[in-house]
Amino acid sequence: MKTRNIILFLLILTAVAFATAEGKEAEDMTDNIHWLGHDTFKITGEKVIYTDPFQIKKSDAADIILITHEHRDHCSPEDVSKLTGKKTVIVATPDCAAKLSGNVMTMKPGDKATVEGIFIEAVPAYNTNKKFHPKANNWAGYIFTVNGKRIYIAGDTDRIPEMKEIKADIAILPVSGTYVMTAEEAVEAAMDIKPELAIPMHYNSIVGTLADAERFVAGLKGRVPAKALKQE
Repeated sequence: MKTRNIILFLLILTAVAFATAEGKEAEDMTDNIHWLGHDTFKITGEKVIYTDPFQIKKSDAADIILITHEHRDHCSPEDVSKLTGKKTVIVATPDCAAKLSGNVMTMKPGDKATVEGIFIEAVPAYNTNKKFHPKANNWAGYIFTVNGKRIYIAGDTDRIPEMKEIKADIAILPVSGTYVMTAEEAVEAAMDIKPELAIPMHYNSIVGTLADAERFVAGLKGRVPAKALKQE
């Protein structure tokens, strides 16, 4: 009986140590990822990268801006202008190009390019059970590498079959439902991708609440490390 209790105690200690290490690793991985609301992230490392700038509060000089599609809360010329410097490269889907000025480079799903030393892949993003983001529009998510980590920002999408082919260390997924995946669907998407860390987005703004992000994180507990970032 004593031996059994010792083994049980050791298993509990191991589980606690694993959870602590997992939490520390998640914290370390998000040190350079800043959520500014909705689908807007500032990611620092070799370069300063912004995704889908929307309702930007502070001007900055981005090296790269990634725009997933032409909806106004993702392709916002006035917000892009707040982040555009002389050397900024704006990577966007082709239907965004006419709205934007500056050094604009277009990408569609399947395209790959090296921009300012950062390797970027455009991957599909679309709805499967709603009509807001048709597959035929060739809107995109992006995978790019910063500080040795492959980061996947999914764009406005449902859980799609292509996610099983995504290889990413960090997956940033929409969770609000209505226009994109629900939190529960996003949990399954994260299980398809199996990243080292999953981060929720697309909530607490036009649609979705903090509760969606919390359900996402809770749904992945013990399966995939997940963390909801504090909005900056």
